[in-house]
Amino acid sequence: TPALKRAREEEAKLADMARSEGGNFKIAPWDWRHYAEKVRKAEFDLDETELKPYLQLDKIIEAAFDTATRLFGLSFEEKHGLPTYHADVRVFEVKDLDGKHVGLFLGDYFARASKRSGAWMSAFRSQHRLDGEVSPIIVNVMNFSKGAPGEATLLTFDDARTLFHEFGHGLHGLLSNVTYPMISGTGVARDFVELPSQLYEHWLSEPEVLSRFAVHYKTGEAMPKALLDKLLAAENFNQGFATVEYTACALVDLEIHLLTEAGDLDVTNFEKKTLQAIDMPDAITMRHRVPHFAHAFAGDGYSAGYYSYMWSEVMDADAFGAFEEKGDIFDPETAEKLYTHIYSAGGRPNPAQTYKAFRGRAPEINALLTKRGLAA
Repeated sequence: TPALKRAREEEAKLADMARSEGGNFKIAPWDWRHYAEKVRKAEFDLDETELKPYLQLDKIIEAAFDTATRLFGLSFEEKHGLPTYHADVRVFEVKDLDGKHVGLFLGDYFARASKRSGAWMSAFRSQHRLDGEVSPIIVNVMNFSKGAPGEATLLTFDDARTLFHEFGHGLHGLLSNVTYPMISGTGVARDFVELPSQLYEHWLSEPEVLSRFAVHYKTGEAMPKALLDKLLAAENFNQGFATVEYTACALVDLEIHLLTEAGDLDVTNFEKKTLQAIDMPDAITMRHRVPHFAHAFAGDGYSAGYYSYMWSEVMDADAFGAFEEKGDIFDPETAEKLYTHIYSAGGRPNPAQTYKAFRGRAPEINALLTKRGLAA
């Protein structure tokens, strides 16, 4: 409901922008992104080309490592000369506060013809104690455009967020402390697996982190405060659209899995009726139309489970709130609980119980609404 309200306000702004350019029409789904970018530029005067010189890949990696050091006492030492599957792959030994070996972390950051698109975390070896102490070997894979020889690799802010996201998954694998490999690291319930990764993204957006690591690749000067302020102010732009677009898919996914039999299902009509029932604006369409909604029909792991990304966002916003309430985004006591109950626990405990053990209560949706700028 609050997202629908915000989306209609956003639609009105887009229509105003269209009229200012001589158009006089109702915004259609294919118009939205075009005019949204114009409104974003007008309201925040934010240009990605201004940001990229301050977002060096090496500095963002350093920021991700430093955050893990301050939260969990980890150290990262790059190892050279070890055999890897490609020359671009970097290897880091990870140790705990006492200098004990935790595992190996591999970073495969650049696009190449032999690699599929996207970004992901995988485990070459998962932590377990079924046959002695077995340490994890974790890899993060990205597809960033490599800088020219001798030049820094520069990222967009979305790229930087993706790096933090995947490193959150990586920490989930590295910090695992379980007996059985089946429940190691990310071997958790579907709607819990994105919590450690999405939660980790929050630290990237904090001025305390950006002011240290968002530095110009030539001059070394920190990102100007005015530019940093614009970046942070723009984070909640277009969130009505983004929330409605996603939630519509999640609700259609749930409805279609309530059918007892498909029979001669008219997919187009089913989709139309479901969207009408949730008052879907005409100017917004589903992120994934039913005929190519791969998540919904990818097997039992995702059936009726598309909602889980946003449910994870409810949890990550609520979880970060625990640090904000302490007035310290690196509060040691909260970080210790985060390590014990979330990052190291794997699939051992019941997810609802372990979240309550960390937060002291169940997650609350208001945290998500506040994070997305949709709270009343």
